[in-house]
Amino acid sequence: MERFDVLIAGARCAGAAAAMLMARRGLRVLVVDRGGYGTDTLSTHALMRGGVMLLARWGVLPRLVEAGTPLIRRTTFHYGAEAVAVDIRPGDGVEALVAPRRTLLDGTLVDCAWEAGAEIRHHHTLTGLLRTDAGRVCGATVVDETGREHAIAAGLVVGADGTGSSVARLARAPVTVQAAHAAPVVYAYFPGLADTGTHWHYAEGASAGRIPTNAGRHCVFVSATPERFHAEMRGDHLDGMRRVLREVAPALAQELAACEPDAVPVAFAGRRGFLRQAAGPGWALIGDAGYFKDPITAHGITDALRDAAFLAEAAIEDSAAAYARFAARRDELSLPLFHVTDEIAGYGWTLEEAKALHMRLNAAMKREVAALATEAVS
Repeated sequence: MERFDVLIAGARCAGAAAAMLMARRGLRVLVVDRGGYGTDTLSTHALMRGGVMLLARWGVLPRLVEAGTPLIRRTTFHYGAEAVAVDIRPGDGVEALVAPRRTLLDGTLVDCAWEAGAEIRHHHTLTGLLRTDAGRVCGATVVDETGREHAIAAGLVVGADGTGSSVARLARAPVTVQAAHAAPVVYAYFPGLADTGTHWHYAEGASAGRIPTNAGRHCVFVSATPERFHAEMRGDHLDGMRRVLREVAPALAQELAACEPDAVPVAFAGRRGFLRQAAGPGWALIGDAGYFKDPITAHGITDALRDAAFLAEAAIEDSAAAYARFAARRDELSLPLFHVTDEIAGYGWTLEEAKALHMRLNAAMKREVAALATEAVS
């Protein structure tokens, strides 16, 4: 039986980041992922200040910039016809924000994990958990691409394998908080738009945005109530996008009139957010496996990197008290973000109320940045 200090299921931004940090501190780490290296995934891929700060601290950010990820120095909030521009203030090691494609971000973090000494096996699927006689998780069974099953011993098994996490299911991790709303999203990548930073547009019952990313593309998205999604956007997603954009962001709609996306738009019908128990005897959850909130606030990747960092610190100490602190800190920082995001995703607000919700969101993000700036994070 192979033996590792840590076995991580999932080699996306949360799992790869955790593997990198743990391996840099001397732990023997194995990461398995049922997908392939460098593949894309459902994501708006915007990074907030806390996430960029961590990538800079880890030495990952320069690689993303060298690969052509544009620097975002301004973000503009549009409430109907009113535009509120906010310049990105340098500080906390952050010069500007970035929104790399997930093919680049996840692949770069995997490369960094390899360089740190972690082992990554793609096209391998975690299928079961091993337990001691006392019930503590002590490893997992993994099936490789040929269908052969391997038993792997590990002091800690980490689920970084998405909302449908096998680790969460097998560990019987309970959902501790459940969101009330789920806002569908449709997005696509468009070439040829002027890069004026990120733009977030709001109207009653719908929203939209544009995020500059790699290769001269913008991720353009629209979001609406489930009722409107089912009525207007389930068939021809591109036509539905353009219809919502003409209402919510008419100038952007006009700019896109002569543009065609790189591919058929991606549609996400929505999923209610949740927090699962973050850790138990021999196991822990990070990324969407442990905590998922509606993508309308584009904060998921930042929180995934945050929790990867906090879990790495706990794994170095490797005590029940350390994992309890990790879980408590995750909840303390996540819940304010989670609840305000759920309110925004409910689309029950007026434009003035939307401004107030964004002020609450900003306050929660500042608390998160302060925690990451002052606490010991690998």
